[in-house]
Amino acid sequence: MSADISGLSVWFATPEYRFWRDRTTIALLPVAAPSILGLFGFAASTFMVAASLAGWYGNAEAPLILFPFALAAGGIAQLLAGMWAYRAQDAVATALHSMWGLFWIGYGLYTLLIALGVAPATSSAAAVAFGVWFVVLAAITWLGAVAAAAENIALTAALGTLATGSTLLAIALLRDVPVVQTIGAYVLLVSAALACYLAAAMMLEATAKRVVLPIGKRRTARLPGTVQRNVLVPGVTVAG
Repeated sequence: MSADISGLSVWFATPEYRFWRDRTTIALLPVAAPSILGLFGFAASTFMVAASLAGWYGNAEAPLILFPFALAAGGIAQLLAGMWAYRAQDAVATALHSMWGLFWIGYGLYTLLIALGVAPATSSAAAVAFGVWFVVLAAITWLGAVAAAAENIALTAALGTLATGSTLLAIALLRDVPVVQTIGAYVLLVSAALACYLAAAMMLEATAKRVVLPIGKRRTARLPGTVQRNVLVPGVTVAG
């Protein structure tokens, strides 16, 4: 350790270091938490579609009315949030927002194909194929829920209920069990409510500069958009 500090002191005293110090500009670019957008987009699209699956409203034409918003809020917004989360070094948000964003884009395109008469609206083969979507999503979301357990309770709960709802929908579609689909829809409604709460908590904390709604943080979180700074010198690395 002392050798590293001695070497660093020597480096700072060299003309080369002073040359680059005088010609280097560091600009800090504040980045809002991408998950605020992603969680709100997920909550809105999931609530509307899950409420329809639960039988709260709608008919055979309801999906055709819902899919544009689901495509925009659940698909495009979440995919953008996932890409921005990559820059913010948020691994869980990158994976989950991106995958669910792609799902909602696919759902929107599938619904559009139904409206155009290209894809079948109701058939056992279509239901099974759609159920496979949820098998994949459930597996990825369960992994995300396990990873989120190291961050905060609210995110773990949102992803856990999302994974549970996806699992139930997969079973309902693969085995044609309508009652399980209804139960899965209600679980997804809970997930949407939890996602909305978490997004609101993050937004309020960002504006108030303090915790307004507790989310059960398990560790000191890195601010979104910040990266680890390293000072590199020949033979010496000091993390900042």
